[in-house]
Amino acid sequence: MENILDRYKKVEISDVKVWFEAAKVSDFPIDGGSCIKYKDKQIAVFNFAREDKWYACQNLCPHKMEMVLSRGMIGDDKGVPKVACPLHKKTFSLENGENLNGDMDAIATYPVKIESDVVYVGFTE
Repeated sequence: MENILDRYKKVEISDVKVWFEAAKVSDFPIDGGSCIKYKDKQIAVFNFAREDKWYACQNLCPHKMEMVLSRGMIGDDKGVPKVACPLHKKTFSLENGENLNGDMDAIATYPVKIESDVVYVGFTE
């Protein structure tokens, strides 16, 4: 049986083959996240408005295996943008997926681009 975490890998912008049209910029909360679905993946997309940046990561929290990261609080840890899981407050870098608490595996991150007020998320397939 496939491990659900195996479906989530870090995606570098140089590896992007598909830019998926997620939604309009106005469909996302300011300084918050929303969940989108791409094929069999749930992806958390964050509008980090106070930094004027966008981020995407897997929605699956590896601790409790729940699809909740899009509902997590965003902030920063010594200048590193992060999301905190709403269930257990473990934090993950939105730049590279690293678990900032140091006690869990990293999560997958995806590149995001904005064109003509539309949010696109990059995938390798």
